[in-house]
Amino acid sequence: MSGHFDIVVIGGGPGGYVAALKAGQMGANVAIVEKEYLGGTCLNYGCIPSKALLASAELLHHVRHAADLGIEVAGQVSANWTQMQARKDKIVQTLRGGIKALLGARKVTIYFGRATLAGPGKITVDSNGKSDSFTASKTILAVGSVPSRIPGWPSDPNVVCTSDEALHWKTLPKKLLIVGGGAIGCEFACMLQPLGVEVTIVEMLPRLLPNMDGQLGDLLAKIFTKRGIKSFVGAKIGNLSINGNSARATMSDGTALEADRVLVATGRRPNTAEIGLSSVNLSVDRGFVRVNDRMETPVKDYYCIGDANGRCQLAHAASAQGVVAVENALGHGRAEDSAVPNCVYTFPEIASVGMTAEEARAAGRPVAIGFFPLSHLGKAMAVADNEGFVKVIRDRESGQFLGAHMIGHNVTECIAAATALLHQKASMADVAETIFAHPTISESLKEAAEDSMSIALHLPPRKMMRVAGGVA
Repeated sequence: MSGHFDIVVIGGGPGGYVAALKAGQMGANVAIVEKEYLGGTCLNYGCIPSKALLASAELLHHVRHAADLGIEVAGQVSANWTQMQARKDKIVQTLRGGIKALLGARKVTIYFGRATLAGPGKITVDSNGKSDSFTASKTILAVGSVPSRIPGWPSDPNVVCTSDEALHWKTLPKKLLIVGGGAIGCEFACMLQPLGVEVTIVEMLPRLLPNMDGQLGDLLAKIFTKRGIKSFVGAKIGNLSINGNSARATMSDGTALEADRVLVATGRRPNTAEIGLSSVNLSVDRGFVRVNDRMETPVKDYYCIGDANGRCQLAHAASAQGVVAVENALGHGRAEDSAVPNCVYTFPEIASVGMTAEEARAAGRPVAIGFFPLSHLGKAMAVADNEGFVKVIRDRESGQFLGAHMIGHNVTECIAAATALLHQKASMADVAETIFAHPTISESLKEAAEDSMSIALHLPPRKMMRVAGGVA
C-alpha cells in the first residue's frame, strides 16, 4: 500500500477533476486516477476537439456567404484538414496541461493507469505492468461513458467509426453516413458538409434531435436540406456491410446507401464494466450506478458522478455533481437538483433548458407558449444570421417559467440567462420585466416571455387558440 487518502476520485474527466479540485480546496488529502488523459472524453474525444473543428467549418461557411454582408472574397477558399487537426490538438494539449497544473496547485496526487476497486476502501492502479494500491475513506466514481456500437455490425474502425475515431481522422471521406440524428450526429454533419463531404443522416425516431423540443429538430432538418445534407428520419438501417474500403447500408424500406465511412452516433453507454464494483457490493442498472440527489450510491462512502450514474450525460452536469459529491463526502450536505442546459453546436446553434411543452403537459401543467422568430430581431439581421427562434413555456395558472428552447446565432451563450432564471424559480413576468441589452440575440428571450403572456410589443396581436392542455 502506498498510502491512505481522505478522498480518491476514479476518472479525470470534467466530473472527476473538478471533484478532486473541490476536495483539495476544502482541505482534503485527495488522489485522482486517470487511465488515459486528464480531461476525459470531453476534452480529448468530445466537447473541445469537436468545437475546435466546428469553429473552422463555421468560419468557412460564413466566408462562402460573405457577399451577403458586402464582403468580396477573391480567389479559392478551401479547408486544410491537416492544419485544422493540428490546431485542435494544440488546444487539447494546452487544456490538459492546465488541468494538471490546477491539480498540482491543490496538492492532488495524480495516478495514471486503470483503477479497480479491490474491496471496501481499497483501490489498485495498474499501469504498464506495474501495480499500485492505496486506501480511501471516501471514493468517487467518475468513470464516464464510451460510445455505443451496434451489435453485429462490422467493427473495422477504418470504415465504421464512432466519434472517438472521427475527431482524429487523418483524412476526410468523400461520402459519410451518420447513423443517429442526435447532438453528436448533427454536429458532425454540420462540421463536415462545408469541407466537401457528402453527408447523409439516418435517425430511427421521427425527427432530428429527438430528445429536444420538436420544433428545434424540424427547423434544423430544413436548414440541412438547403445545405445538401440528406436526412432520413423515422428510418432504420437493417443491414450494413463492408466491401473493401467502403460500406453499403440497406434501410428497412429497401433504400440502399453507400459511403466511404459510417459514423455510429447512437449514444453512449456507462463505462462501469471491469472496475470491481462487485468487490464493494455495488450493483448496476443497465450499466449505470444509481445515486440519490447527494450523489450517494446505496453503498456507504461510495459516490458516483457524471455519465456513469445515468442522470444527465453532459460535461457541465458532471462537474456540478462532482462538487456536490465532495461536499457531501466531507460532511457538508447538499442536493443537486438544478436545471441543466443542453447545447448543440451546429450552426445555427441550439440550446434548451427546463421542460418542453409536451413534458409540462404530461406533468399536468396548464401550458402557455411564447414564441419569437429571430427573423424579427435587429441583431440577427445585422449579423446576417436570422434563422431560428426562441420558444418559452409558462405555467398558465401559476405564471412560473418552466423552460426555454432556442435555435439561432449564439444561443448557446443566451441559454445561460434562461438557466439562471429557472434556477431562481422566476416567474415568466420576472423574465418579461428583465432588461436585456439591445441589440442582442438574448433579448429574444424577453420577447418570447412577453408573447407567452400576450403582451408582446414587437409582434402583431395574435388570436388566442385553445389547444389540448394549454394556450398557444
